[in-house]
Amino acid sequence: MHQSTDPYVRVRGAREHNLRGVDVDIPRDALTVFTGVSGSGKSSLAFGTLYAEAQRRYFESVAPYARRLIHQIGAPKVDSVTGLPPAVSLEQRRSTPGSRSSVGTVTQLSNSLRMLYSRAGAYPPGAERLDSDAFSPNTAAGACPSCHGIGRIHRTDEQLLVPDPDLSIRQGAIAAWPGAWQGKNLRDILEALGHDVDAPWRELPARDREWILFTEEQPVVTVHPVREAERIQRPYQGTYMSAHRYVMRTFADSKSASLRARAEKFLTDSPCPVCQGRRLRPEALAVTFAGRTIAELAAVPLTELDGVLASAPPGGEAARVLAEDLRVRIAPVTELGLGYLSLDRTAPSLSAGELQRLRLATQLKSGLFGVVYVLDEPSAGLHPADTEALLTVLDRLKAAGNTVFVVEHDLDVVRHADWLVDVGPLAGEHGGRVLHSGPPAGLADVAESATARHLFASLESPERPRPVREARGAVRLSGVDRHNLRGVTAEFPLGVFTAVTGVSGSGKSTLVGQALAGEVAGRLAEPGFPVRRLVEVDQKPIGRTPRSNLATYTGLFDVVRRLFTASDEARARGWKAGRFSFNVPGGRCETCQGEGFVSVELLFLPSTYAPCPQCGGARYNAETLQVRYEGLTIAEVLSLTVEAAAVFFAQVPAAARSLRALEDIGLGYLRLGQPATELSGGEAQRIKLATELQRLRRDHTLYLLDEPTTGLHPADVRVLLRQLHGLVEAGHSVVVVEHDMDVVAGADWVIDLGPGGGAEGGRVVASGTPSEVARTPGSRTAGYLARALGV
Repeated sequence: MHQSTDPYVRVRGAREHNLRGVDVDIPRDALTVFTGVSGSGKSSLAFGTLYAEAQRRYFESVAPYARRLIHQIGAPKVDSVTGLPPAVSLEQRRSTPGSRSSVGTVTQLSNSLRMLYSRAGAYPPGAERLDSDAFSPNTAAGACPSCHGIGRIHRTDEQLLVPDPDLSIRQGAIAAWPGAWQGKNLRDILEALGHDVDAPWRELPARDREWILFTEEQPVVTVHPVREAERIQRPYQGTYMSAHRYVMRTFADSKSASLRARAEKFLTDSPCPVCQGRRLRPEALAVTFAGRTIAELAAVPLTELDGVLASAPPGGEAARVLAEDLRVRIAPVTELGLGYLSLDRTAPSLSAGELQRLRLATQLKSGLFGVVYVLDEPSAGLHPADTEALLTVLDRLKAAGNTVFVVEHDLDVVRHADWLVDVGPLAGEHGGRVLHSGPPAGLADVAESATARHLFASLESPERPRPVREARGAVRLSGVDRHNLRGVTAEFPLGVFTAVTGVSGSGKSTLVGQALAGEVAGRLAEPGFPVRRLVEVDQKPIGRTPRSNLATYTGLFDVVRRLFTASDEARARGWKAGRFSFNVPGGRCETCQGEGFVSVELLFLPSTYAPCPQCGGARYNAETLQVRYEGLTIAEVLSLTVEAAAVFFAQVPAAARSLRALEDIGLGYLRLGQPATELSGGEAQRIKLATELQRLRRDHTLYLLDEPTTGLHPADVRVLLRQLHGLVEAGHSVVVVEHDMDVVAGADWVIDLGPGGGAEGGRVVASGTPSEVARTPGSRTAGYLARALGV
């Protein structure tokens, strides 16, 4: 029988990033996993081509005027894509939402809870019924007028502003004031106003001290400055600003991160005294449901909130319908292992994986069908026990009549796929080809696939781990009370590789990133303390603008610019190193200001970006590009991959060391000038680690890493582990928060937290060698670790 609808999405000639004219057919209504080593091109195919094309087609149907208001990815480089339904993207966004965004707003559960209180809450006698907006801290109707719905206020006091009252104002008693001319200006104004700036601060009258520090007045006086004798001093009109006003204005308005950080040192952060941190007006806090205010219910874990709603006494049809709707919406969130979160948990405090799973839970409730869901490593940050729940959710999306595309490295997710698209064989210019498109079993016959070697080898007997190392001392934490950790005691051995495990929300990052890091940082200067340096390697970006890149972060760019400056041609022209920077005037192209591209306004269409017409994307002006080093211009050097640059700079020790460290950690495919905004969290973390590795430190260093294998193919994980274990062999200590059981199996010591997440976690369930932890009853990790150990 003739089938009118093609059951495949067919891609022809995909050339996005490193894809080499890829042709591939992918079935609809199936779970397809895109695999390949980091940088192979799988995300370029799934997101850069398929999702970008789906979005482009959707926007074609939108009115041009409306289209320009929506952020668009841009048309992908592809000859044709057929059979592609509308797409929903669930990426691991690197930028986190603002502080007013929370679990409740991301999932829209807050809307339902506010409606419940508005329509079915218990109001005080005679109180007027409130609209649902009155229960939101993000609206004028609901926000506490004192803290504007933030729940906390920043204050300062005399002790913070004047840490040493024995100093006079001239000697710098008011530490919160700015330095240099501006600080002297304020002192001169005070002197002109008749205040004694030479008496010790503590001897000034209390009333004067209060006015100097806290007045809101801004008097203007004529100042007759007394400075260097040889300079002409002209009187000027000076405006006074109190120390408190200066600090608050700098903290609130300054665009400079360093100035804001300095101002923050003179502030205390405390709960709002009016709403006690509950963020709402008194009228909203007077309404209860099941005997609790909305602030109280928003603060409990979702699993507990579900229990409250289930056991709430009947309060009419509206209460029943609204409570039932809330429970239905909570179910997919708890199913994805996030029941430990509360609605008021701020979004910036969530990991990228948690945010993505919250958005996934919201999509489950939306009931869409016939669409393509494109997910970016949904297993990131997931314990193997939570990954099983994720697979159930993906199956439900597929069963509802959707197509699911997943970019993934987790081998359990890969095995679960209906269809596998493996991209490779290697990264960057050595990748960009589809090695296999078909059922997972067919990948076994593809000899050049790195995925195949790990996917099928791991079904056989696992490699025997090397013998565990003996510890040389330990850092002991006791009575740790932070977040969900309650009186926790833990011992971290030194001179070994330690893995900290546990389900999502069990307290791992709190124990390592806050408690352990804080303890060690506070004792580094202590005589006899065995750790001399602390290095925390996180997944935060290495820069927030395209002007930051791999070369600038590692210091390699300084070496390169010195080489160009030392060339005969540059010396003949009298050029310094700044001439070869694209961030400052001089050598850069002024048409694009060193960006390499310009924005093109298209009236009713969204602005688009095109290579700079003056420099063609080189970022430098023509004169600067006349200078060459070993035949290449500075722009051509920045376009080299790390691998190619290692050969080019082989005879330059300062450059070769940096490049070798980057190659050794598996980043040979990145370009030297690749903007920081194009790097994944895993790539940023490995760049930071490579920067550390090239420093050749001999002092005993403690390295703390939070899920270093996130976003890494198993082949890349092995490369990373070789470096981490090399640090231990060199006499250092490594502690990783980790979910990859193969990594944990190769550790010397394991600390397992749990048994659950949130209030059900925060305890040390087991600690010992991997084989000891694998035999611990009551540990959610034990079974998975035993499987990885082959016991």
